[in-house]
Amino acid sequence: MDQLKEKFIAKATALGQEVKDLLKDHSDTQVDTVDLSQIFGGMRGIKAMVWEPSALDPQEGIRFRGYSIPELSKLLPTAEGDDEPLPEGLFWLMLVGEIPTSEEVRWLTDQWTRRSNVPAYVFKTIDALSVDAHPMTQLSTAVMAMQQTSVFARRYAEGMNRNEYWDATYEDTMNLIARLPRVAAYIYRRTYFEGDHIAPDISLDWAGNFAHMLGINKPDFRSLMRLYLTIHADHEGGNASAHTTHLIGSTLSDAYLSLAGGLNALAGPLHGLANQEVIKWVFKMNDALGTTAPTEKQIEDYVKSTLSAGKVIPGYGHAVLRKPDPRFIAQMEFAKKYTPNSEIVETIWKVFKVVPPILESLGKVKNPWPNVDAHSGALLVHYGMDQYSFYTVLFGVSRALGVLSALCWSRALSLPLERPKSVTIEWVQEFVQNKNS
Repeated sequence: MDQLKEKFIAKATALGQEVKDLLKDHSDTQVDTVDLSQIFGGMRGIKAMVWEPSALDPQEGIRFRGYSIPELSKLLPTAEGDDEPLPEGLFWLMLVGEIPTSEEVRWLTDQWTRRSNVPAYVFKTIDALSVDAHPMTQLSTAVMAMQQTSVFARRYAEGMNRNEYWDATYEDTMNLIARLPRVAAYIYRRTYFEGDHIAPDISLDWAGNFAHMLGINKPDFRSLMRLYLTIHADHEGGNASAHTTHLIGSTLSDAYLSLAGGLNALAGPLHGLANQEVIKWVFKMNDALGTTAPTEKQIEDYVKSTLSAGKVIPGYGHAVLRKPDPRFIAQMEFAKKYTPNSEIVETIWKVFKVVPPILESLGKVKNPWPNVDAHSGALLVHYGMDQYSFYTVLFGVSRALGVLSALCWSRALSLPLERPKSVTIEWVQEFVQNKNS
């Protein structure tokens, strides 16, 4: 070990133990209006930002402008012959707080179709990356490349009045969302199908066309994409990808730079990459058990062995939710309708029966229930999309709807630069000592 690394780890180990001791005795000590446990614990539960598109309730789950997922499945417009809501309708709702009519959704679909042309240099930028680059790396790079076309960046350089910031941001938002399916599908076909790309079908809706360009041209897969891109669109503002987009946007970076940062946060294993980890865990379990249709008893034994090894069960637990994720339930209902005899889906349902009681018996888990990631991969595998390293790209395309509608609101409300106050551990130690002296 080099001398600098050795000195760093020695100091970090010593200070880390001091922090543990400090929190053991003083975790509920308040600093201004928050506890030390929140300062050291990722700022959990601190209400410190405004986010218009959605709110997350621990018991009821996500609500978009006050509407639950089951309510939206009945209220949002659908494609002809389909029961699943169109993501265009949710974007409209998140942006203006109103359930759109079918005519308004058709107008928005047409707008995104008209704006969906991707500059040729963007594809060349993607192609400059190794084909082995993670799809999220490719997506983030592509979004950064498109920043050259930013309306906000151009108009800001020209001296745009601050009262017009929202307008330029709206234009960037519309253009960027329109292009994302084309870019994501290009990455998918480039990475897994030797660049055998599929031209867009402009007669289809936003999600339907995405499904078509991915190459899974089945009506029920189009339905799945409509559902998937709707339920993953937003999850209030405190999650990593939303907060990152908001933070970068607060500097007046444009929508492209802001979303690229949010996508990089989404790519983390503790956030959006979890959907990839779930299906990897299921595949690994099946390999270990020597079957693609494990029994509940086999799953129970494997889950216990996973926990005994000090590992987590991916897809279970959530920082806020204390009940099964409504997004998980929505996917389960879809599966009951379209994939009732799928082995991989039935395995997910068995895991759903087995895992919560085991986690509850540990007595340490606040939320033993599945989140959205616990089901999505199984549905994708059923339709032939077993390239799980691409799953977070789908998540990113969807999440753009929520974070960019919120960015429009940040500009319209002239929300300021986000700048929380940080303190050193030495400051905390002195604070606690003075408070208790």
